[in-house]
Order: sequence, then structure tokens, then C-alpha cells
Amino acid sequence: MGDDSGMDAVQRRLMFDDECILVDESDNVVGHDTKYNCHLMENIEKGNMLHRAFSVFLFNSKYELLLQQRSGTKVTFPLVWTNTCCSHPLHRESELIPENSLGVRNAAQRKLLDELGIPAEDVPVDQFTPIGRMLYKAPSDGKWGEHELDYLLFIVRDVTVSPNPDEVADIKYVNQEELKELLRKADAGEEGLKLSPWFRLVVDNFLFKWWDHVQKGTLPEAIDMKTIHKLI
Repeated sequence: MGDDSGMDAVQRRLMFDDECILVDESDNVVGHDTKYNCHLMENIEKGNMLHRAFSVFLFNSKYELLLQQRSGTKVTFPLVWTNTCCSHPLHRESELIPENSLGVRNAAQRKLLDELGIPAEDVPVDQFTPIGRMLYKAPSDGKWGEHELDYLLFIVRDVTVSPNPDEVADIKYVNQEELKELLRKADAGEEGLKLSPWFRLVVDNFLFKWWDHVQKGTLPEAIDMKTIHKLI
């Protein structure tokens, strides 16, 4: 077992019990390892810890995007603002199903409950739209980082939210203009506001045009699950 000093009990359990899915740059499964090992920057830099992830973008019926601020006890990127939910499918049968990204969608449903208290019936797996994939690498601090092949999932649902304080410090719904103001504040260093690097990559490369498709009801036109966008 690795060094878990400084972690709270919940994060320690997740780091050592959860097994992430290791993939190559073409998203082929090549193995699995603990969340702890997958997020050590020294392992990432060796080039053998690319793992599968997902990022959920949940919109309500007013087409406002639900954001979360990560808990201060999170090992990676504590207290940064990000999209609705970001996590990993685990190396288990239900989350390895490749057809129509079903394994990833099952994982997204699980984590929306774990992190935000959103009941499974509020977010049926068949309502998630996998819209694209991106590959990125980002350091969190000197020890931790991310190196992920990230599935980007959109869903439009009005949901009941009851955030888990072990995972989430705060939430807010934003429209496009409010998100642009958050981006301005983050860029200016105002209010100590920080955004997660993966969320910023999605915002800078895709989000607003995809958001327009959501509002127009034309999201299927934006789907591209064949390309893996390398944003490193």
C-alpha cells in the first residue's frame, strides 16, 4: 500500500479500493490498477497510467448546466469548480461493457448518486448521450495528477440533488453568460476561483457549440465517438 498520509478516511478507501481501467491511446483496455497508483504523477510521467474516465454535463429543463465545487478533502484538485460529475468507470463487469459506452454510462449513474445524491431513476442510463472523447494530462500538485481518456456525457434532466460533503463542497446551475463570467473571474484570479483542467479543456474546445445544440434539440448532430481528441 502506498503513502496515505494526509488523506481522510473516505478518500483513502476510494484511492486504494477502486480499480481504474487502464487503456492505450486508442481506448483499448490493457489492464487495471488502483486509483492511487493511477494518479501518482511519477507513474503518469512513466507513461503507463492512462485510464478511462468520464465527465457528465447535466442540464436542467431551462438548459442551465449544473456545476460542482470539489470537496476540500479530495486528493486531486480540491475546491476547484468543474462540470456536474467527473470520475472513473471501475474495473468491474457492469462498467466494462463497450456497446454504446454502456459501461461508462452505468458508472456515471453510480457516481451521480455517490457525489450529488441524484437518484438513479432521475438519470436513466439510456438518457445519457456520449458525445465525444478526449485524452489529456494535467498535474494537480507535485505528487498527484490526471492522465485520462475522458468520455464526455450530456444529459438533460430535472433532478433532485443532495450533495455528499465528502465529495462536493458546493453546487450551482449556470447559463452560458454566467459560465463566461466564471471563466473571466478564474482567468483574473478573482475570489480564489479555480476551474478543473479537464473542464477548462472542454469549455475551450467544445462546450458552447454543444450547448447550443442542446438548446436547439440538435445534439445528435454533434456526436463524434470515433475521434479521440488529444488535448495534451
